[in-house]
Amino acid sequence: MIVVAALYQFTRFSDPAALRPGLLEVCQASGVKGSLLLAPEGINGTIAGSRDGIDRVLDAIRALPGCAGLEWKESQAESMPFGRIKVRLKREIVTMGLPDVDPLARVGNYVRPQDWNALIADPDTVVIDTRNDYEVAIGTFQGAVDPGTRAFGEFPEWWQANREKFVGKRVAMFCTGGIRCEKSTNYLLGQGLNEVYHLKGGILKYLEEVPAEQSLWQGECFVFDDRVSVGHGLKPGGLKSCGACRRPVTEAGQRHQDYEEGVCCPACVNEYSQSDRARFRERQHQMTLAIRRGSQHLGS
Repeated sequence: MIVVAALYQFTRFSDPAALRPGLLEVCQASGVKGSLLLAPEGINGTIAGSRDGIDRVLDAIRALPGCAGLEWKESQAESMPFGRIKVRLKREIVTMGLPDVDPLARVGNYVRPQDWNALIADPDTVVIDTRNDYEVAIGTFQGAVDPGTRAFGEFPEWWQANREKFVGKRVAMFCTGGIRCEKSTNYLLGQGLNEVYHLKGGILKYLEEVPAEQSLWQGECFVFDDRVSVGHGLKPGGLKSCGACRRPVTEAGQRHQDYEEGVCCPACVNEYSQSDRARFRERQHQMTLAIRRGSQHLGS
């Protein structure tokens, strides 16, 4: 069984580029695959591998400046959900595009998964899903507001256009693993809100700890790996990922006339050029050949 670890840590890295070679080396030596992002504000990523391999990489991350208290969420996959390991340098570990937003300065009040239901059931609480529209489409909490954003960087603009709707309300926010809420709650506190809360550990921790019969979660939770989605108990869901736009595709979507495996789905059928489609078809062809050979294509 493959262990999948989702992690992030906000901290100050004076020279993120200097940390990259060591992290890449330990991941490769440990047989760990996935993606890690390094930026001046910290580290973020999801990795997968054996129990021993994941432990070795987590030890290496905890040894980085300010990462001794690293927390992460674990789940399992029957097969490796990543094709390779990538350790990349970014301006932000989660892109909001506002340099004044600083989760190290202050964030909203953390709410444990066991206490989340009571908070969001309160009529004086407005619940906001900070994830992208395609993530919200396959699952969210009952009554949650969907900002309809295609990228997290659109959230501040959405808030400015809708803030009057939430005057005098208590705001509770959630996302997949918690990292987007670190920034969004800091942003709202900077906008003058007093009561701002967020789900500690995100949806993944809630689905892990809250029994299905007590859950207010509806649907599945999108994850950024080949499992595509998980449900209660963090069991893999039944969705596919579009080979072009990476959006989740339901079984009904896979039967739609606009779906072509590896090439397009109903959501992105008009978003790419014919030359892009030809490139996607060739990639899918090479992936099919790799499967027949019993190997894994890096584009998968």
